[in-house]
Amino acid sequence: MKRVGIYLFDDVEVLDFAGPFEVFSVAAQLSRYEEFEVFTFSDEGRTIKAVNGLSVNPDSDLFKLDKVDFLVIPGGQGSNEVIKEIDSLSKLDLLIKQSKWTMSVCSGSRMLGVLGYLKDKKYCTHHSVYGSMAEIEPSGDPQPNLRFVPASDTIYTSAGISAGIDLSFFLLEATFGKDLAEETAKYMEYLPYLQKT
Repeated sequence: MKRVGIYLFDDVEVLDFAGPFEVFSVAAQLSRYEEFEVFTFSDEGRTIKAVNGLSVNPDSDLFKLDKVDFLVIPGGQGSNEVIKEIDSLSKLDLLIKQSKWTMSVCSGSRMLGVLGYLKDKKYCTHHSVYGSMAEIEPSGDPQPNLRFVPASDTIYTSAGISAGIDLSFFLLEATFGKDLAEETAKYMEYLPYLQKT
């Protein structure tokens, strides 16, 4: 059973994590949970308060995770604080290194940038975060006109908020097949769902 893990933290943007959660969890449901499952995690498994006050109880503790097969790193104002947390970043780095792919949404790109994954690489982020990213990773190649872009074979970034849904569908199809992606998109009434990069 493969596992899609979604990292949560205080002041995370709701749709940044809820969009990918919906895509992958609906796909898991439609495949009768035979191929993969979706779960959330936070530092020490703490309840987090997302942007605008939504309280969320994650499933797992970042520091107790051995691995995730696929990793989703959302953004939000809280990403400014996460990039200061050395222990959290170190553990995320270990998860990224062994995941089959990692995707960031919005300002989740800050974490990938600080960890060095966007050095000399193309990336997307929220339109208001490109200035911050230029400071974090000056060698990066910003792509403000795209919804999402691969930085490598295993690292993907998306633009702000709703763009995470588009990248999730792209990776769902690439990982689990077009039939499941199309069935999921039909269920979610999210057609057409793919943007060519």
